[in-house]
Amino acid sequence: MDVPDVPPPPPPEMSEKNGGAAVAPEAPAGPDAVSYSVAQTTVYEEGDGLPADFERLWKAAHDNPQDFTSWTDLLQYCEQEGHITASRRALEAFLVRYPLCYGYWKKFADLERRAGYNDKAEEVCIQGLQGIPLSVDLWIHYINLLLGTLDMNLPDSPRRIRSVFENAVAAAGLDFHSDRLWDLYVEWEKEQGNTKNAAAVLDRVLKVPTQLYNTHYDKFKEHLNNNPPKEVLSSEEYEELRTFCRQSQKAERAEQAQEVEEERPPGEEEPATPEGTDSEELMQKIREQVLLRRDKVYQDNEGEVRKRWHFEDAIKRPYFHVKPLDRHQLRAWHSYLDWEISELNGDTKDPAQGEHTHVEPNQEATEDSEVAAQNQEASERDAVARDDHRVCILFERCLIACALYEECWMRYVQYLEPHSVDEARAVYKRACEIHLPNKPNIHMQWATFEERHGDLTEARRVLEALEKSLPGLAVVRLHRAALERRAGQLEQSEALLTEAVAESKEKPTLHAFYSIKLARLLLKVGRNPSQARSVLQEALEISPDNDKLHLNLLELEASGDPWASAEAVRECVTRALAAPLTSHAKLLLSQRGLQFAEDYSSSIQSVLSVYEVHQKLLDELGGTKREAENGDEDPQKMMKSDDGSSAAASEQAPPAMPHVPITTPPPSMVGADASAQAGYGAYSSWYQQPQYGSYGSYGYQNAWNYNQSYYPPS
Repeated sequence: MDVPDVPPPPPPEMSEKNGGAAVAPEAPAGPDAVSYSVAQTTVYEEGDGLPADFERLWKAAHDNPQDFTSWTDLLQYCEQEGHITASRRALEAFLVRYPLCYGYWKKFADLERRAGYNDKAEEVCIQGLQGIPLSVDLWIHYINLLLGTLDMNLPDSPRRIRSVFENAVAAAGLDFHSDRLWDLYVEWEKEQGNTKNAAAVLDRVLKVPTQLYNTHYDKFKEHLNNNPPKEVLSSEEYEELRTFCRQSQKAERAEQAQEVEEERPPGEEEPATPEGTDSEELMQKIREQVLLRRDKVYQDNEGEVRKRWHFEDAIKRPYFHVKPLDRHQLRAWHSYLDWEISELNGDTKDPAQGEHTHVEPNQEATEDSEVAAQNQEASERDAVARDDHRVCILFERCLIACALYEECWMRYVQYLEPHSVDEARAVYKRACEIHLPNKPNIHMQWATFEERHGDLTEARRVLEALEKSLPGLAVVRLHRAALERRAGQLEQSEALLTEAVAESKEKPTLHAFYSIKLARLLLKVGRNPSQARSVLQEALEISPDNDKLHLNLLELEASGDPWASAEAVRECVTRALAAPLTSHAKLLLSQRGLQFAEDYSSSIQSVLSVYEVHQKLLDELGGTKREAENGDEDPQKMMKSDDGSSAAASEQAPPAMPHVPITTPPPSMVGADASAQAGYGAYSSWYQQPQYGSYGSYGYQNAWNYNQSYYPPS
């Protein structure tokens, strides 16, 4: 039966994907059909040396391991030279970094096979399948390798082949494009003369939504018609259907019994069918009953295929490649996952639906109802488990095509974590240690995951390993310090930041950044303002032009005892005004000093003294209009002035002053590449003033304006 609304599957094509030709859907089943490259591989000993250009290409690939082209150039050169030692060395190094390239696993296995190392070829296939267990092509390649090398006359060989087939369908059998694997399994069982096993495999695949689902039903019908039902069906099903069909035959003949009895001579009985044999009519009736049962399964599976067809059709690149996927492809994967998860949630949303509702007329009915309810619940649990496995398979398929996208890995972790922390951890491990070794965001998410689940040792290890692979990335050091602080290890947290300060003296901007972080930790957590002050003062000796250091030192001094801090605040402002800072920064610091004097000074003379200094600074920095200071000019007009020439505009709306530096960088910086961290150029964006508001709680947006009513103009 064909699905009217589902387009027929495209004819199989041979295409070069991931370094190898795709296996045709009609994959051969026997060892005679196994084909390997006819190119002869020369086996060199270790002492024979490597090809002339090998070291140059090898160095180019290792100097820039993220450059896929460098690796393919190296592999192509080794293949052309036919040097097994060089090829083996290059393939091993390449597949550590790109284990999802199934075509190169196949090439590696063929290389060992041609050289006569069958055991090594098998090891390569096993290693490849551990890295990409959903690869139908690699499973078929491995099975064909075994069929071509094992002695099938040995009793263990068929058992081993069948075991590999079972592992293959368990790992990749739910893939929408797994038809070739199922077909190979069926044909092999037929070749072994195991018609029942072949029928059992077809029975299983009839329940799997695959691209060529209708061909499996056709093959099942053909297999049933070409063999006696007794040699196809399981013993239990055959005896059940045989009994049923015999009873049906007796019922049909009951109407004719009287006529037959009258025509038969007296004393003659109906010829009996020989014991253990079935008539052709009975076998045909059994076949009809088998197909009636299978037709229901087929119709259900057809519905599942219909639901998935347009999602599958939207996926154009199901295999791994380093080239980026376009937005439409990423959206197609996410849409498919959304739908599959919603199907699972829909199945489990109302587990009571369909349960037997009953009244308890007697104890026997109650017990029957309880048994029925238990059976229903067990059936639902099995269905949920199957659907959950199907969701995981889809995630694994997605992560082959989208292995370089953090968002896909994180989504898989979020799906798995509520069900199994160990499985979620395994996904983090694969993502960070194999596919995304240089993506800091997912590593820090992994460390957060481990900390949340109480494994601080593993969280530390993850962050330490990340810092070794991406040295100089400030956000990683901050995460390490924050982890130790949350763990109660304040000394270790201070030590990490102190070390970062010492190591960054050659980079003034980064040195100032770490100094501010360390000072705030000492002040806010360590309750040690003296040590925090020393850190900032030492940093100012290296970077006297860093306005953030001056602002943080001023904030530190202003946060102490107001009466004891007056002189320290004045000295801080004086130092800043003498430093090579911008006019904007000097005005900001002077304004803060004036605000502190206004709020906490013990005499009006000290307030006026600070005010005079501030007014003098305003005059020096831009010829401020006295009318503007006294509020005689329309502030709206002043705000509209945007040519930068009017100091009055800046007076009317002075920039906000940073207060407390943020301790967690914005998300965009968390995921930045290490290459962008030279000198930690992004440090300034972490302290952009809009992040801190306008200090509204202190009420000094117009600090030198609001108090003009009682300060005499100078």
